[in-house]
Amino acid sequence: MSVIEQKKQVVSEIAEKLRDGKSSVLVDYRGLNVAEVTELRKQLREAGVEFKVYKNKLARRATAEVGLTDLDEQLVGPTAIATSADDVIAPAKILNNFAKEHEALEIKAGVMEGSVVAVEDVKALAELPSRDGLLSMLLSVLQAPMRNFALASKAVADQKEEQGA
Repeated sequence: MSVIEQKKQVVSEIAEKLRDGKSSVLVDYRGLNVAEVTELRKQLREAGVEFKVYKNKLARRATAEVGLTDLDEQLVGPTAIATSADDVIAPAKILNNFAKEHEALEIKAGVMEGSVVAVEDVKALAELPSRDGLLSMLLSVLQAPMRNFALASKAVADQKEEQGA
């Protein structure tokens, strides 16, 4: 396979991930040592997030192909892209938490379901509870009226029992 064909294949791979993935986060990893990058990759892999470094020129061609040229200004210097096909929050959450512990990691921008989002939006998304946490909150809200009714009924029963004794 010629070099040009390989580059075309990489461009189509990047374009597919940006177009079809639930979310992608672009980061500058300059300043991280090998052990830190290895730990970051491990955390991302466990969450089902792919983390890969691409040449900026090829990434710019892919953004042009999928209509996300707003990302081009972020594609300078060493850039890695973390992409998840299943979970919108996972890449943002893991990278944001890792960046808090390692100041060398800098979040540049993100793509959420086909739209470019700013760093602030990526960090705000990272602060949301996980899916399980949100479901737990919803369940607690749904259970609250029944719990309150049960407590009120018990209080009335206790009060009548005291009056009868």
